[in-house]
Amino acid sequence: MRKALLVSISALSLALGGCMDQGGDAASASAMAPDYSGLIATAVAAPDRPEKARELDADRKPTETLAWLGLKPGMKAADLIPGEGYWTEIMAHVTGPTGSVVGMQPSQFYNSEQAIAAWKALEARAPGSSIVRSPFGQFDYPANSFDFAMFSLNHHDLYWESEQYKIPRINPDDAVRGIFNIMRPGGIVGVIDHAGPSGDTRDVVERLHRIDPAVVIADYERAGFEFVGQSSLLANPDDDHTVNVFNPAIRGKTDRFLLKFRKPG
Repeated sequence: MRKALLVSISALSLALGGCMDQGGDAASASAMAPDYSGLIATAVAAPDRPEKARELDADRKPTETLAWLGLKPGMKAADLIPGEGYWTEIMAHVTGPTGSVVGMQPSQFYNSEQAIAAWKALEARAPGSSIVRSPFGQFDYPANSFDFAMFSLNHHDLYWESEQYKIPRINPDDAVRGIFNIMRPGGIVGVIDHAGPSGDTRDVVERLHRIDPAVVIADYERAGFEFVGQSSLLANPDDDHTVNVFNPAIRGKTDRFLLKFRKPG
């Protein structure tokens, strides 16, 4: 049975708020870790970030989220299924100039001329960022490459299939083992997703585009990751987990969980 303790923090350490870390050692390490929240906040405030991205900041809380997960300068990071690169751009400003961020984009998505041009513009704004493409659910990159990875609002899609979007049925265990393979020993993976009810996971995902956090934790532990802790930073107790996340009544206001995993070593 997991033992969890509430990590207490000062008001100045915004990024560590609402955190539940398992084990005393993990909590102590978090308390003593350097605080890069100021550097991350500067990256979030970069004046050339697109307004469309800025509009998401209040909901996504990037400064607090990345600081709690432990993003640091000089890291080699991955943004798994990055979409338009919201996290990629912020992380590149934090990790650079000695680090880097790779957006691992499914080949089915964001491959129009307009999307490619937008990504090139992102790379120009955030040196050290780049993109690679692989089929959905495959994280094709050399083993032991990354110190840090962000997987935001897409883990549930590993249980999804769509003829329209050319997403075949895949084995989520294969995908998470792929993530394990590309992480360096000691590397951190942060997972954010829409909280969902228990039950048949594929059915829940198909109906609601949500997932039970216990399923996610089990997925990563089967792959060999250590579960470090969970934060309530992005929680919304008013969301009862019964409405599809694309419903206008809840869109952008879902109850989301934030999990932290580590590759042993």
